[in-house]
Amino acid sequence: MAPSLLFLLISLLFIQSSGDLQQHNEEGHISVMISDKGLDFAKDLLIDKAIASIVMSQLPEIEKSVQVPLVGKAKVVLSEITIKDIQINSSTVETGDSGIVVVVSGATANLNMNWRYSCSSWLVPIGISDSGTATVKVKDLEVGLTVNLRNQGGTLKLILLDYGCNVGDISIKLNGGAAWLYQVLVDAFEGNIASSVEDAISKKIREGISTLDNLLQSLPQTISIDQTAVLNVSFVDNPVLSNSSIEVEINGLFIGTNKVLVPRSSLNRLETSTSCGGSPKMIKISIHEDVFNSASSVYFTADSMQWILDELPDQNLLNTAEWRFIVPQLFKQYPNDDMNLNISVSSAPVIQVTNQDIKATINLDIIIDVLESGQVIPVACISVDISASFAAEIIGNNVTGKLKLIKFSTNLKWSKIGKLHMQLIQSLTSSVLKTVIIPYLNSQLKRGIELPILDGFAVSNARIAYAQPWIELCSDVSFSGDSYLMLLPASVS
Repeated sequence: MAPSLLFLLISLLFIQSSGDLQQHNEEGHISVMISDKGLDFAKDLLIDKAIASIVMSQLPEIEKSVQVPLVGKAKVVLSEITIKDIQINSSTVETGDSGIVVVVSGATANLNMNWRYSCSSWLVPIGISDSGTATVKVKDLEVGLTVNLRNQGGTLKLILLDYGCNVGDISIKLNGGAAWLYQVLVDAFEGNIASSVEDAISKKIREGISTLDNLLQSLPQTISIDQTAVLNVSFVDNPVLSNSSIEVEINGLFIGTNKVLVPRSSLNRLETSTSCGGSPKMIKISIHEDVFNSASSVYFTADSMQWILDELPDQNLLNTAEWRFIVPQLFKQYPNDDMNLNISVSSAPVIQVTNQDIKATINLDIIIDVLESGQVIPVACISVDISASFAAEIIGNNVTGKLKLIKFSTNLKWSKIGKLHMQLIQSLTSSVLKTVIIPYLNSQLKRGIELPILDGFAVSNARIAYAQPWIELCSDVSFSGDSYLMLLPASVS
């Protein structure tokens, strides 16, 4: 029944990031570990949601003929048996080698129903009949189920291993009717009502697991980012169920849009650290540095890391007149002509996660173009090697951050205007880096990498840690909407 919906957690917490499958197709590069605290949060949330889907459910009509002393044979019908509400006394979720076990105990359910009877005897040959309503309290209701998760071609399959429901006691309050009828209902119908409740809840368990399995199977294996890249969101290997957590591995690498995703059913695991430190959190998301490097590779290969710079805070710098003392030959050959800077990344940036922060090495080529008579004339190329640090931040459900320039060096790659004064060029490059290039890169980085959290959920009280070569996010999860859960009532009602 309702508690089975706990396992929607596995789909509620997964939307992922990815990379160049041809280079990295052997491992999971994003790990999501759901702690016992996270499982309890999901259990409570989803039990509430599932109860809402059960309340107002109608049980099948019950009909029975009973022999009543001095009255004769009575035909009694219970109809419109409706579950009005359910209260949960306690619930637990445990994980281990046998699977994921959910137990709800000490629950109570209140039911409403209509009754009617008709009977006749040699004492009353014309027959008598009556009808009314009754309320039923189902006590000591226990529900248990065991499920497991398996990788199936890059998606997760939810398997129902065992389930059961048991009603401990039933009390009935009759409204209207003859005094003898109450005892008839208790004696003759108690078992039928209990069985009906147990069957209805067992049916909900099967329907709920089937619905959740369909949801898991429908999760996409790739998510389009833009015209250049998609995210490989396929799962890697089977989830690992310990006695206190569930861990799921995701391929987690960026893929070029022209690449073909080939799901793997059994892939290797990269080792991650076990703790973020501090107070326990619901989830831990570990992102390997390969995720960032795969993005770097995809966008570099697609020639997406280049742009024309034709505006500067000091616009005079993009006119040869401003360069007459720095590069006299440039002004002599092209007096008072406008220029632009053709900036391109000469090799895929290298990202390295250390135990303190994230380091980035970026190699740029800056080609100086002169604009003369409608022509673009390249006159010199300066190579710039940049070393920067990246401070990761959490904005919404994204991992983002800012680059901070550590150091850089410049070299003349080629020139058509003679030898350049590199010390002056270094100063000019510093200004361009600090006022234009680094701010531009930071504007691109604001898009970030989406965390594996579905719509309607958000990370809260997040803490970032570094454990080479992983960046780790430990966080609680808050529920802010029904965007994904809203699918459930219609599916399992």
